[in-house]
Amino acid sequence: MIPRSKSDAALFDRKIYDILAVTIKYFWRKTMRTIHTDEIIKNIKEMCIEANLSLTEDMKCRFKNATESEKSPLGKQILNQLQENMEIAAVDQIPICQDTGMAIIFLNIGQDVHIEGMDLHDAVNEGVRQGYTEGYLRKSVVKDPLIRENTKDNTPAVIHYKIVEGSQVKIKVAPKGFGSENMSRVFMLKPADGIEGVKEAVLTAVKEAGPNACPPMVVGVGIGGTFEKCALMAKEALTREVGTHSDIQYVKEMEKELLAKINSLGIGPGGLGGTTTALAVNINTYPTHIAGLPVAINICCHVNRHIVRVL
Repeated sequence: MIPRSKSDAALFDRKIYDILAVTIKYFWRKTMRTIHTDEIIKNIKEMCIEANLSLTEDMKCRFKNATESEKSPLGKQILNQLQENMEIAAVDQIPICQDTGMAIIFLNIGQDVHIEGMDLHDAVNEGVRQGYTEGYLRKSVVKDPLIRENTKDNTPAVIHYKIVEGSQVKIKVAPKGFGSENMSRVFMLKPADGIEGVKEAVLTAVKEAGPNACPPMVVGVGIGGTFEKCALMAKEALTREVGTHSDIQYVKEMEKELLAKINSLGIGPGGLGGTTTALAVNINTYPTHIAGLPVAINICCHVNRHIVRVL
C-alpha cells in the first residue's frame, strides 16, 4: 500500500512500527529466558530454612576429619558434641545455632535473563521474610543501628548483585551470625608491608577473636581492591567449599600456611585449647591501587552456613 496523504502516511508508519515491535518482541523472547520473581521468592524461602538446619557436606566431612586429628581430649570431646548437635538439628529440623543470622544473599544474574513480576530487591526480601517466619527462625535484624527496633521478620537482607554471562540465576544464601562477625577486621596496609604483613594481619585478627568467634572457625580473607571490595571478597570467601584452594599458587600456599599457624595458636575448639582452631582459610584477591594493600578478615564460627541453587 502506497500512502496517498499525510494521514495515510502516518497510518502506514504506525503499522510498520507495530509490525517491527511485535517482531522484535518475538525474537527477544526467543533469545531471553524469563524467570518470575515468585520462583526466586520460593527458592530463597526454602534456602533460608535449609541453611539454618543443616551444614553442607564439605563442612560435615571437615568436622569429622578434625575430630579424628584433634590431639586434645577436651577438644575432641567438644568437636564430638558439636557434631552431635548438628545431627540433632537435622533430625528434629531445628536450627543448628540459636543465632540464625542476618541473611546475606549473593545473586549472579545471567545477562540473558529477563526477570518479571515484582521488584527483584523486594522479592529477595520477601523470600527471606517467608523463610524466617514460616521456618520459625530467630529474627535478629533491627531497622536502625542505633534505635534498635526489631523488624520482626529478619529483613532486610544484605544483597550482592553480579551480572554474568548466560541465562541462569545463581542464588547463594549465607546466614551470618554476629558472634563471629563482630570479630572481623579490615586492615589498610601499606604496599611495603607485603605478604608478611598480610599474614600478620590475619593472625592478629584470629588471636584477638580467640574464643569469642566460637571456634573452630572458618577464616575468609580478601586482599586487594578497595576498603569495601576486600571486605566483600572476605565474606564470599567463606562460602567456598572447605578443603578447596585458590587457583593462584602463592595464594594456595598462603592458605595452607595460615591454617597451620592458626591451628598452632592453641585456642582450640570452644576456645578451651587444642589443635583445631580453624577448619579452613579461604583467600580471594583482586587488583588494587599502587598506594594501598587492603586486607579484610571475615571470621565465621563452626556453623559456617551457606547454600547454593541455580535457576
